[in-house]
Amino acid sequence: MRQDVIISKDLQKELGAAIASVSPDRLFVLTDTTTARLCLPVVSSFPCLAAAQHITIGATDEAKTLETLAEVWTALGEGGATRHSMLVNLGGGMVTDLGGFAASTFKRGIAYVNIPTTLLSMVDASVGGKTGINFRGLKNEIGVFNEAKTVILDTQFLRTLDDKNIRSGYAEMLKHGLISNDEDVAELLRFDLDKINYEVLKQMVAKSVAIKERIVTEDPHEHGIRKALNLGHTAGHAFESLALAENRTVLHGYAVAWGLICELYLSATRCGFPTERLYQVAQFVRETYGTFDITCKQYDRLYEFMTHDKKNTAGVINFTLLGGVGDIRINQQASKDDIFEMLDYYREN
Repeated sequence: MRQDVIISKDLQKELGAAIASVSPDRLFVLTDTTTARLCLPVVSSFPCLAAAQHITIGATDEAKTLETLAEVWTALGEGGATRHSMLVNLGGGMVTDLGGFAASTFKRGIAYVNIPTTLLSMVDASVGGKTGINFRGLKNEIGVFNEAKTVILDTQFLRTLDDKNIRSGYAEMLKHGLISNDEDVAELLRFDLDKINYEVLKQMVAKSVAIKERIVTEDPHEHGIRKALNLGHTAGHAFESLALAENRTVLHGYAVAWGLICELYLSATRCGFPTERLYQVAQFVRETYGTFDITCKQYDRLYEFMTHDKKNTAGVINFTLLGGVGDIRINQQASKDDIFEMLDYYREN
């Protein structure tokens, strides 16, 4: 079943229709402490949510745990949820990932709707059916593929975001551009993140989501071309895991942006990706996301994090690389020496 992804024109009407299509016996809305304050007021007066029970969990990726998942299961159980109930996830990627996993596993699966409220969750986390939690210090280690009944993207929520969260989501849009075409990349590198034109951003979000939807429809369970969406993520997740381990947590999109520098360097040295485009992207990332400071003493630990990546086979680290913009090369392997050289490039450029 392909999920409905709606670029919203009338959130109340669209959410009402999504709920009515299931006719749930119980309705629940999941938020975190931030979206309960900033986003829930936008929807709480909707008639379709009049009977909804509210569940609120902690904010940020630190709350994406087995303990929080158990809290949601408990709240669903205590609220009388059955297999015919529905969960509406209102929040960023942490809420849609964890809420989607809770819905997918409670009573062996109840229907859910995603209303992503961050740029990152609009263009990445809420579309494509990936759900999950972090476990034993590893990102999204436990989860299932299970698409939401409906995903409603309402860009009015972007105005509630701070600058860092806008930039975090924008990194995934940059990745989508790189696996698509030169025109998209040029537009993304030109866009002024300091003076955001929200109408233009809305059009760019729609384009970015369409790229991901097209790939996910072709390969829903990531056996082939969907691995294109992992560009920047093997190195990026390692940066993210290291940051978490060292108590200097970074936003997911920032880690992906730094990962893009690394993996475009590998693309240039191994697959002929144009060095001029590598320099342009690297410069944009430096200016937009700063740097994540590492020394060569941390290379082994970063390498160890990469060996745990879900894309690996038989312990061999797999990368998604590019021969050029839109020229996708999945299942590319790199040696430990190659990876250390990649990290050298990241530190020195």
